[in-house]
Amino acid sequence: MSAAGLVAYSSSSSSSSSEDESGCAAASPRAGPARTSMHAPRLPVPDSVLNMFRDQEEEVTDDSTKHGGRVRNFPHERGNWATYVYLPCRYAVSLTAMEEFHLSLSQSVVLRYHWINPLVQCLKERSAAFCRFFCTASQVKVYTNQHKTRTFVGLEVSSGHSQLLELVSEVDKVMEEFDLPAFYKNPSFHISLAWCVGDASDKLEGQCLQELQELVDGFEDSASLLRFHWEQIRCKCGNKVFSFPLR
Repeated sequence: MSAAGLVAYSSSSSSSSSEDESGCAAASPRAGPARTSMHAPRLPVPDSVLNMFRDQEEEVTDDSTKHGGRVRNFPHERGNWATYVYLPCRYAVSLTAMEEFHLSLSQSVVLRYHWINPLVQCLKERSAAFCRFFCTASQVKVYTNQHKTRTFVGLEVSSGHSQLLELVSEVDKVMEEFDLPAFYKNPSFHISLAWCVGDASDKLEGQCLQELQELVDGFEDSASLLRFHWEQIRCKCGNKVFSFPLR
């Protein structure tokens, strides 16, 4: 018998395990781990991971004017994420903040271009005798315009009402000279805060209005924040704005 015939197999399936898939003989378990002259190359670390731990060389300077005047409570650092937990609050109506807070002394009227300067001059003359004054607006109320096409949430004036009526009286006289409509009778002077399209008064009244009032009342130093000092009257005609200082 030849030397090849002296090799014993435990089973017919063991023959396949003695060779690897490439046909080379498997290493003997007594021979120890196979040695190789080349090591497997390391995979590169992604840049996104490296940047998480890389020191930021440039100092970040916050510009509060780009964030509505807000100032950070803690410095900005790369890798740090400002986090807070909250309850989402959603009202029945989506409101848009007013571009400029104001208190109306007249209706919105249509004025021909060549009448702008004469009307402005009349307003200047009639307002020159008025002194500066304060008023307080702290009661949240819902208003709609005359045609119910817009709804406003505003703060109703609670003091300074008499001075405002005197101003409206003079403005009405100017409007009458130019055959324009006067202000509303028994006006509810208010400062509009936000608005929406259509008549949404039913949705805003009740619970929603009560929550808004609680927010206003909860402001720190709300008494001083809701006290307004009127120093001038303004008239806006298209893109032109005219100011009349009070004494």
